[in-house]
Amino acid sequence: MDLLTTVDECENSEIAQWYSGKNVLITGATGFMGKVLVEKLLRSCSGVNRIYLLIRSKKGVDPLARKDQFLKCVIFNKVLKENPDIVNKIQVVKGDVMDYGLGLSANDTNELVSNVEVIFHCAANVRFDQPLRPMVRMNVAGTLKVLQLAETMANLKVIIHVSTSYCQCNESVLEERAYPAPQNPYDVIKMVEEMNDEDLKEITPRLLNGLPNTYAYSKALTEDLICRYGKNLPIIITRPSIVTAAIKEPLPGWIEGVNGPTGLMIGAARGIIRSMHCNPEYSSTVIPVDKAINGMIVAGYKRSKSKEKGSIEFCNLCISKKALFSWGESIETGKRFFYEFPLSYALWFPDGSIKKSYYHHLFCVILFHYLPAYIIDFLLLIVGRKPFMVHIQNKISTGLKLLQYYTTKDWDFRNENFQRLSDNLNQTDQELFDTSVGQVNWEQYIRGYIIGMRTYILGENEETIPKAKRVLRRLYILDRITTYTFYILVFWFLWAHLEGFLEQSDAIIRSSLQIIYKDYNKTVHL
Repeated sequence: MDLLTTVDECENSEIAQWYSGKNVLITGATGFMGKVLVEKLLRSCSGVNRIYLLIRSKKGVDPLARKDQFLKCVIFNKVLKENPDIVNKIQVVKGDVMDYGLGLSANDTNELVSNVEVIFHCAANVRFDQPLRPMVRMNVAGTLKVLQLAETMANLKVIIHVSTSYCQCNESVLEERAYPAPQNPYDVIKMVEEMNDEDLKEITPRLLNGLPNTYAYSKALTEDLICRYGKNLPIIITRPSIVTAAIKEPLPGWIEGVNGPTGLMIGAARGIIRSMHCNPEYSSTVIPVDKAINGMIVAGYKRSKSKEKGSIEFCNLCISKKALFSWGESIETGKRFFYEFPLSYALWFPDGSIKKSYYHHLFCVILFHYLPAYIIDFLLLIVGRKPFMVHIQNKISTGLKLLQYYTTKDWDFRNENFQRLSDNLNQTDQELFDTSVGQVNWEQYIRGYIIGMRTYILGENEETIPKAKRVLRRLYILDRITTYTFYILVFWFLWAHLEGFLEQSDAIIRSSLQIIYKDYNKTVHL
């Protein structure tokens, strides 16, 4: 099926017909998932009346200018080429979830309150290394402001909130239900507004109560807040796991940003990351972005049909463990395809591996990450260049420490509601909003992921592959020479000092035996 949805498919799609004529508000539209959501609605729900995008000014760029930048993304090329006028369905609303009243003008507030029927709340701070204040302000307090606005919308049919499968990391099993947060979310919002940075930093570990970072904590608070505040609103909370490159739509392998596995892949392919603490037997818990977006759209449609308007529903957008590749399988498959599609620039031959033992990993980090980094920086200083490798390795080590919590734990995400999304959908909707995840060809997917990463993040097309392979071949030879030289030097050192080592060992053994013999004689005489 062609990526562009045909008129017949829209007419035969009950989901597309339901979204037809609707006014949709999307927060976080400029993010990775937000872009895919907007493109999918324009293409497969082209009858939608209007899509409001809540966009803030960023780095001095006005929201209207950001809309132009937004639509220049390659994923919109095909749909805009087919129907240039469809861009008129998008209306930018200047605002920010961190501002009072979402930073909306009176006119914009009135327009949204009068017209909006569907809300996709995707806006979130997704960084794992942030202090508590910005996390709570955006993820928790920001969601409260969206709910307060939604409460005034007379025509609202559904709110689709995007959470995460890692919102309850202390639980051995994440079911599709509500969980109480460690603290009252309203109290935490008040606390971060009143406390100074030093006191807030000191109290944060106690607030987290074992959760790995402020991101997971803020998402747990947010879900609790929604359950407290939104009892009379038609809400479904969707919890995607690790969202990765598209498997099919809007473009196979399309990816944006270097968070999570993508950044690790690039670092490993450049030969900078050579060790990662991970249990290779555990499932990789990823989901392609198009599967997650289809799940959100279908979940919103089904939630609107629910008779229980006052209850919060949940849907874990996750793939079952038995249908996933393990971390070990994923990384080994990725290495194989990186040799087939290498990067044009690499610092060393990409031959890293995962380590199940933390101490084995730590030893490799010192030997293969920091030692070469200090040597390179020293050489750069000698030639009058600015050193940078130790700084890069410090950032990499921080990232690896944050991620190893997720790669050394066996996650059990229940997904019965997600699996049932396609139930009672007609054949057109099952294909158009495909959420099936049981038969994913992971080898083919990882291959497309790597090609997409080269193309869309690094800007390397197919013409660069022959040169990249020549570079890879030279790096391989250099790596082998260095490795064999290292082993030869170790062998030579041991051989050169073998005689002295044996003499010292013999002397130690003789001395020990004499002491034992003397102690024995004393014992016998006693």
